[in-house]
Amino acid sequence: MITWMLESGLVPKVHERLEAAIRNAGQDVMYWKDDFWDRGLPALNEPVMFHGSLGNASKIAEDDTWTPGAFCNTSAFRSTDWYPSARNFLLHDRWRSLPAKELVENRDMIFEELDLGESAFIRPDSPLKPFSGRVVHKADLTLAALDHGFYYDDEMLQVVVAPVQDVRREWRYIVYGNDVIAGSAYQVMGRKSLPDDPTGSPWKFAEKVAAFLTGPDPLYILDVCEASYKLRLLELNPFSGADLYACHLGPVVEAVTKILT
Repeated sequence: MITWMLESGLVPKVHERLEAAIRNAGQDVMYWKDDFWDRGLPALNEPVMFHGSLGNASKIAEDDTWTPGAFCNTSAFRSTDWYPSARNFLLHDRWRSLPAKELVENRDMIFEELDLGESAFIRPDSPLKPFSGRVVHKADLTLAALDHGFYYDDEMLQVVVAPVQDVRREWRYIVYGNDVIAGSAYQVMGRKSLPDDPTGSPWKFAEKVAAFLTGPDPLYILDVCEASYKLRLLELNPFSGADLYACHLGPVVEAVTKILT
């Protein structure tokens, strides 16, 4: 028996569909409580799979109370850990990773080195995303412009800087091993989503990428985008802390069952 621990209220529509798929498979559902970290995680003898916020997913994966607890191998999802192997598919054809403080102090040199022009896309290296990825004009590049002092205090936070890209459409896929098992087209603005077509070119592209990569977890998220009229790999994310949008969730429960039993 597998127990799923859902952080209800975070993505209610997704969790409503996920719970239905879980119960249809004859598995148990429990709901995350905010005071679990204060009281201690409840002892459960059977395998546990968490789905909810990224912060909780990371802490649960590091805690040894539940097995496996969560699919959130944080260090393996760092951009610099998988960017090199995904180079042939990646949205960015050039990039550099360095501490935020060094980027700010050496911005002229780095912008010239990467041929960035007057603006760059900057994101955290960490999958926990202490600040959201954004386009920043060189003249405006300060630590404060990267939310330092608001979401984090470490001036040496590792960031990735790359050329600005015109991303037009995005898709999210769930990968089990090297196979794409579910997919959703989505719009970040307005959070609109709909199931993706397995016969379409974005799904086929995701399959090609998934077949090539070594996944950071047995089950993980692979995001695809369209930029300059080409399909490219946008990023990888931990399953247990990702919105599943309009993905069909029956295959996801089946995959977790295979992994944990």
